Amino acid sequence: MINMNVQKLLDEKNKSRYWLVKQMQTTYKTVNKICDNTLTGLQLETIEKLCQILECTPNDLFEISND
Repeated sequence: MINMNVQKLLDEKNKSRYWLVKQMQTTYKTVNKICDNTLTGLQLETIEKLCQILECTPNDLFEISND
């Protein structure tokens, strides 16, 4: 299973979900789905935007678990 580390990255940078909503210019519902790993799909454009905002690479955004 592939999980997103967005909440972990936000915590490391002392940033809130609200901050991410404003940076991404999206809805709180969308950011919650990203942070809670409940998304069913993700566009490459969104991955790129997250990497720019969080100053990370795609490798930092994702982790693979054996669940």
